[in-house]
Amino acid sequence: MRHVLIAFCITLVAAQAFAGQVVNLKPQIIDTDGVITLDEIFDHTGSAGQIAVAQREGRTTVLDALLVQTLARRHGLDWANDDGLRRIIVSSRDVAAPKSNIDILTYARNLSAGDMVQPQDLVWTKGAAAPGDAVSDADQLIGMVARRPLKMGSAAARHDVSAQVVIKPGDLVTVTYQADGISLSLQAKATNAAAVGEPVDVQNTLSKKVIQAVASGPGQVVVGAQADQIRAAARTQIALR
Repeated sequence: MRHVLIAFCITLVAAQAFAGQVVNLKPQIIDTDGVITLDEIFDHTGSAGQIAVAQREGRTTVLDALLVQTLARRHGLDWANDDGLRRIIVSSRDVAAPKSNIDILTYARNLSAGDMVQPQDLVWTKGAAAPGDAVSDADQLIGMVARRPLKMGSAAARHDVSAQVVIKPGDLVTVTYQADGISLSLQAKATNAAAVGEPVDVQNTLSKKVIQAVASGPGQVVVGAQADQIRAAARTQIALR
């Protein structure tokens, strides 16, 4: 039955596209002079910040999120739009100012990708708006790890973090396949980091073929029906946090 596992090794080869500087949508987007620029929409824009996006007409302007994302990428900025926004609302300062009274959980310091969120890393502040998946309880983030660099003062959102990584790129892992009472295993090398329940691409050390598995623990990944079960259990645990 070993050929069954080998068959999995030729099903998927991961391809990664070039990504620019990762940026996040600001919780409150305010334009001060009638010309909406990238640095008014996103943080960490660098030299691309002064690129004009649109003219603001009236006290508020609605931008197409896809067009903004495309323009940002053209200038080296990568906005994932994890919330699936279709529109971005830009307000003038006089419209936005009266709303700045919402309690928002924010980061108390800059966090690097992979840093574990500690209780002292979170603080409640006043703001005008929060991300669509903003957390209402610090316990939902404490003990999780940052998926990307997070800026001090930015609103804390669920998509900012993931479970603690158990597999790192380059780790040698055991790939297990179980079906009908038969268990097969082989050794492979991980090509990306993953927490329990997350997908991980692994390369067979003998055939050099790449397959997609699911992390089940430190140095352990699974394929087949067991992978689906572990992935579903991890999603349920995250939803209950």
